[in-house]
Amino acid sequence: MVRWSRMVYNTEKSWIMNPYKNKGNIRTFSKDVNKLELVWHQDAEDRDIEVLEGKGWELQMDNELPFELVKGDRIFITEGRIHRILKGTTDLKIKING
Repeated sequence: MVRWSRMVYNTEKSWIMNPYKNKGNIRTFSKDVNKLELVWHQDAEDRDIEVLEGKGWELQMDNELPFELVKGDRIFITEGRIHRILKGTTDLKIKING
């Protein structure tokens, strides 16, 4: 997979918009993101994330109720675990550790 800016060209020869911006290991989701872009997905590797800022955002794991993301939270998501983020009222900024 090759990345250009906010767009990803995947092996199925289709374009996918990322609902976030990356700057190093910091990922920012805009409060103005279209909620339809925040889809259920799974990651190809384990993710250890830290919430740096954001109000009203939630994380939902498959077959679980969503929970609020709060500044300072550290969350570990295993490879292949299906999850999604639910839109909040301010920008969400997370740090991907590891």
